[in-house]
Amino acid sequence: MFGALRHAIARASVDRFRVIHFSIQQDHGHFIVEGDEARRARGGVHGLAIRLALAVNRALGRKGKVVGDRYHARALTTPRHMRASMVYVLLNFRKHLRAPAGVDPRSSGPQFSGWHDAPVATDVAPATALPQTWLACVGWRRAGGPLRVEEHPAAAPRPHPT
Repeated sequence: MFGALRHAIARASVDRFRVIHFSIQQDHGHFIVEGDEARRARGGVHGLAIRLALAVNRALGRKGKVVGDRYHARALTTPRHMRASMVYVLLNFRKHLRAPAGVDPRSSGPQFSGWHDAPVATDVAPATALPQTWLACVGWRRAGGPLRVEEHPAAAPRPHPT
């Protein structure tokens, strides 16, 4: 199933919408996306949900609704918020599975280049697009530097008050 979902994620980055980080859990997923404008981000998330549903249904040989109507969207506006969200997404398996330190194989973590100690190189092509915003490329590093596999995600990151 993960291979089918990973392929759907890889195909979702189109037309000024990018999936830059993801994590797939047993019954849900976490994504960090970029859209060149709010309308692109909303449309891209909708398209991603459709691709994921089609992939699940195809893999299970079934039809019907897969993705619920609920999803939580937060605008990431500060380096600290971006970094905390990256820890939350890329290390989410530690929270759900109480897993030891390491890189989640069912995430974009194995191909992520921002680890303090880089994981063993993999020949698997990334399923994510390269980020294009300052915050996702460089800004997050100002809030604590490279991610460490020993970090543990806290509760869902809260939006920065405006």
